Amino acid sequence: MAAAPVWSVDPRTGKQREQVGVETGPAGVDAAVRAAHAARDALTDRAARIDLLGAAADELEAARAEIVRTADAESALGETRLGGELSRTTAQLRAFADEVTDGGYLGVVIDHPDPSATPPCPDLRRYKIPLGVVAVYGASNFPLAFSVPGGDTASALAAGCPVVVKAHPDHPATSELCAAALRRAAARAGLPKGTVAVVHGFEAGVELVRHPLVAAAGFTGSVRGGRALFDAAAARPVPIPFHGELGSLNPVVVTADAAAERAEEIGGGLAGSMTLGSGQFCTKPGLVLVPVGDAGDRLVDALAGQVAAVPPGPMLDAGMLVAFLEGVAARAELDGVGTPVAVRPDEDGGNAIGAGFLTVPAAKLVADGPHRLLLEECFGPVTVVVRHQDDDEAAAVLGALGGNLTATVHLGTAEAAGTDPGARGAALLRRLTGLAGRVLVNGWPTGVAVAPAQQHGGPYPATTTPTTSVGATAIERWLRPVTYQDTPEPLLPPELREANPLGLPRRVDRLRTG
Repeated sequence: MAAAPVWSVDPRTGKQREQVGVETGPAGVDAAVRAAHAARDALTDRAARIDLLGAAADELEAARAEIVRTADAESALGETRLGGELSRTTAQLRAFADEVTDGGYLGVVIDHPDPSATPPCPDLRRYKIPLGVVAVYGASNFPLAFSVPGGDTASALAAGCPVVVKAHPDHPATSELCAAALRRAAARAGLPKGTVAVVHGFEAGVELVRHPLVAAAGFTGSVRGGRALFDAAAARPVPIPFHGELGSLNPVVVTADAAAERAEEIGGGLAGSMTLGSGQFCTKPGLVLVPVGDAGDRLVDALAGQVAAVPPGPMLDAGMLVAFLEGVAARAELDGVGTPVAVRPDEDGGNAIGAGFLTVPAAKLVADGPHRLLLEECFGPVTVVVRHQDDDEAAAVLGALGGNLTATVHLGTAEAAGTDPGARGAALLRRLTGLAGRVLVNGWPTGVAVAPAQQHGGPYPATTTPTTSVGATAIERWLRPVTYQDTPEPLLPPELREANPLGLPRRVDRLRTG
């Protein structure tokens, strides 16, 4: 049987742009993984990895115009947004080059022998080594920053792991352009061609996570798709780490004091955040707790006015549009759910949709039943406003939530200063900390800074592991620690030798050096 073609499709029109190639069969997946596996030894050279990451950023910049133009044609995200995403992607690659240069990620710890300790301590030297071939699954909503050249790939290469990327079907041409740039970078750094590879097709993705030479996987996508791959990774004869970002509601709590002080400002900020990128951000605020009363009403009115004024925007593909409309309709039919602004298809047709939002009393959500559907992510430009009577009702709703990437609280002036009676602001912050990996005060969660302190991950189902896919510590997902005991100096890796020939940051006998 002939392999199925891989088409690049314009989401604005639904028309095929070009055939990029054909879906990768089992033999193709096997060849890509084996070539990546063979590249492992070359990637142990830290200098070569630093060169690779810098060259990758350079090559992507050199192809900027074509990459941005192609990504827009496949995603309809707009060249301005995609230009910024490419800049973020290249900055991320250079940031990981800096991490490799610094060497702190290796976590070098040396304990010299101490026969007086109980029990006696031998000579112990610990650092981290790469896991091996990493499978990366590209995301639909970020064709650059969370796809072929994105954070999973950049952090894996920085760790010394070759990468095989399963391209997202929404942007195959962009994926191939980026892969070509990374392969040119590998050649410039003197690394094997198999250091980075791309495969296409649903079956290729399944074959990839099951391949015995794949040592770990990174995924960004839906709960359903991610959970299936997660289960496949765990069911292997030798299970592997699966770092998946699956789904997040990103709850927002607005206190009565905050609503009284700045209802219109909060309503406008919420409208901008929930409609950004047609609501197709993993950090979109999807559930917002607003107090009952005049101040809360003013907030909802401001939200309605702002959301109604946002022009329809395109969804990433026709399937997502259908799923979104079905999801909104199912939620809107529930008893007690209001629709102050209904989502609306673009009058000109196509794949565009106008934003909307739903309202529901908090009491409906805390009872078991069909209203629990409102506690599941609905990917697209919609949010659910939950009207709560008091702190107890708000706490009950939060208690019904699963894990999230973010959680946000909008506080009044006294609450933010910690001078409010009963320290309600501090108590809310503690409760939200248990729900999410990133907790915001008086802000909005859309937009994820690439910084060393960033945490983009949270309790399940936000992510399958308590790690981050953004920021310097993302590299830790692709490493494992090894300790050498009483090992003669000539046999030690250079990173662990007494003289510290590589000048690495280390902790020696409980003291930090370097």
